[in-house]
Amino acid sequence: MAPTDAGIDPAAIARSRELLAQERCERFDSDAGPIFIQVFPPPFRLILVGAVHIAQPLAELGHLAGYEVLIIEPRSAFAQGESFAGFQVDARWPDPALAEVGADPRTALIALTHDPKLDDPAIEWALRSPAFYIGALGSRKTHESRLRRLAQRGFSVEQCARIHGPVGLSIGAATPAEIAVAIMAEVTQVRRARGQRCATER
Repeated sequence: MAPTDAGIDPAAIARSRELLAQERCERFDSDAGPIFIQVFPPPFRLILVGAVHIAQPLAELGHLAGYEVLIIEPRSAFAQGESFAGFQVDARWPDPALAEVGADPRTALIALTHDPKLDDPAIEWALRSPAFYIGALGSRKTHESRLRRLAQRGFSVEQCARIHGPVGLSIGAATPAEIAVAIMAEVTQVRRARGQRCATER
């Protein structure tokens, strides 16, 4: 296969795009000889709606897992102090904050407030986006009420099935830290099930 003007085999370019989507590195045999393709994907993003008690350990776990963490909290009393020092906190309401942020298939959003005025707009935004994970804290009864509200807003059963609610794997978590572990474990499970692997996993 003829090289491009830049001197790179088009087959290698196509394979590079595939590996970028898969977050993998690979030795590729091109017409010009062996090429080692190493990808440098942008970080995944974890958006937390609500600076509640679970948000602090969840933000820390997300950071440790390599996510860029954004916390949306318009209630000034919740995000004060050192609890979220080092993390980006957006003090706007979800609608304007998320409209500016945007979402892609590397975005996870988790609604944590139990307050429909905050959680619902964020979840609706995520449902209209290609975000790979959408989670919502709350009991099964709370989630059923949430689904009824979303149905009234025109969202289908299939669309709402994207929401993980109650959020997190069922591991008997009780403390905020344990609940954060359960949530981050489910985010990881969904992400890996989509075939996305870190560049370091070779």
